Amino acid sequence: MKKSYILLHIAVILAGFTGVFGKLISLNEGLLVWYRVLFSSIILFVILKLFKISKAISLKEKCSIAKIGLLITIHWIFFYASIKYSNISVGVVCYCLTSLFTALFSPIINKQKFNSTELLLSMLTLAGIALIFHFDSSYQLGIILGVISSAFAALYTIYNEKLVTVYDSRLINYYQMAGGTLGLGILLPLYLYFFPVESIFPGLKDIFHLIILALFCTVGLYVLFAESLKKISAFTVNLTFNLEPVYAIIMAFLFFNESKEVTFFFYIGLVFVITSVISQTIISIKK
Repeated sequence: MKKSYILLHIAVILAGFTGVFGKLISLNEGLLVWYRVLFSSIILFVILKLFKISKAISLKEKCSIAKIGLLITIHWIFFYASIKYSNISVGVVCYCLTSLFTALFSPIINKQKFNSTELLLSMLTLAGIALIFHFDSSYQLGIILGVISSAFAALYTIYNEKLVTVYDSRLINYYQMAGGTLGLGILLPLYLYFFPVESIFPGLKDIFHLIILALFCTVGLYVLFAESLKKISAFTVNLTFNLEPVYAIIMAFLFFNESKEVTFFFYIGLVFVITSVISQTIISIKK
């Protein structure tokens, strides 16, 4: 169990960098995510070959895994849109609502009773987010996109929890990234029609950032994420990922000078979010 928590927290630290790359990469959110899943699927294909991991599963199984990959792809599109229409701090803090959506969706999908402790801790997170934004309307669009993003992240974790008990985590991520590449690739011409860009090809600087994003913050992160799900519940994993904003916000303050854009309520709200994570971790360890 301790090993799983260590892997989970390494994944959270890697996740903290994803928002930074969203700001550094000049591509719009649709192209950014498509190149991210494309590069990730190529890297994972090489990993499967190097470690001689068999890809011999049925077409039905491949399609089932790939469909879940579409959930994380949609999550990323809304996540990066949230950052680009507001800032890194707004995008990553909205991600904290993933634990709330998990507490709501998981009992419905898995046909279980609602957990009152999970709901209460999620409400604490929600209160923290309300304080952070203090009903600031200037980031309204970014907040809405961030909330939608967190809902898809919750669905991805819930469905992924079932896969990790059956398949190798690297195999899961390969077919999910491949599914995201194919699915978003089909929709990309329509997406670019409504959100036109000057060029669909990334520059050298963007390619470098995309490779780092794919290698460490996608392949590395989600393999660790899947491994932790083998021992830790989807709710606890998502709640622990609420610490992602702490790392991302520190980076945003250091490199993008976003500290000037936040208020005193931001720091109070952040304490609420961290408290909910620590509380759930203590409860999980005791169990």
